[in-house]
Amino acid sequence: MTAQNRSGSRAVIDRAYKIGGWILDRRELLRSALAGTVALSFPSLLRAQTEKLTVIDGGGTNVVAFTSADGVILVDSGTLKSGDKLRAALGSNAKVQILFNTHYHLDQTANNEMFAAAGAKIIAHEHTRQWMSTDYWVPDEDRFEKARPKAARPTETFRTTGSLRAGTEQIDYGHLPLAHTDGDIYIFFKTSNVLAVGDVASPLRDPSLDYFTGAWIGGRVDAMDTIFKLSNDQTRIVPASGSVMTRAEFKAERDMMEEVRSRVWKQTLKGDSPTDMLEGGVLKGLVRTWKDPYKFLYDAAKGMFAHHNKLDPSVI
Repeated sequence: MTAQNRSGSRAVIDRAYKIGGWILDRRELLRSALAGTVALSFPSLLRAQTEKLTVIDGGGTNVVAFTSADGVILVDSGTLKSGDKLRAALGSNAKVQILFNTHYHLDQTANNEMFAAAGAKIIAHEHTRQWMSTDYWVPDEDRFEKARPKAARPTETFRTTGSLRAGTEQIDYGHLPLAHTDGDIYIFFKTSNVLAVGDVASPLRDPSLDYFTGAWIGGRVDAMDTIFKLSNDQTRIVPASGSVMTRAEFKAERDMMEEVRSRVWKQTLKGDSPTDMLEGGVLKGLVRTWKDPYKFLYDAAKGMFAHHNKLDPSVI
């Protein structure tokens, strides 16, 4: 079945509301998010009435759940100790068939074992599987992170793109290289026009760059450009944490990150340290503030040096 136009006539919208779909303005989205779930689409007369797409609070991170007659497809599995809350939100009869991991971090993958034990297939980028399968060094915490148990690791991986169908929903997914980690992916619920992008968008938390995996500001901007091209003005974009975003809000964050990239690179060329950049006000006058600006600048500067040959004349 091809993707359906989501606009519809007024009569169809009224009918959709009566059979259980939600049409939410921004204030309603916020109220629903505080209650634990947000409905992101409504079943039109051309779709199975059992299908729905929701965002569930996974202990401070977003878990996207698509439910159809075929079962449940999840994007990310939430934080530690959020498993019971997630199961309650999904319902006692929910059968999770597929779980996508947008990247390897524990706050998006903590409940992988729980869903795998119940029969879910875990899909992620190959690099995500590698990070979850190996002990690795965490530089800013001066420690090793132990490999995750085998049951928590992806059971199916890919390197570029993939697709599948669930009910009437077309789901496309693809790699977003070096944006937040080296294994970030998007999951595009194309029929519903909803894009889950993990930590490639960060409206709530500080944008994070795992420079030791190769992630850097330029990679983040490139990935955001990919998302922008996939979307249209009606697309709703779901970050790893924070409110569901419009395309315009996502573009504003992308443009801010490009401005930061330009500023940090100019200071890097001058030989400034992260402390110099912070004290020089490199993050001032932007549309957002950082909770830990030094950490962000440290990670950003590390990534800049690693990718210096992709930018302006080399300082090496």
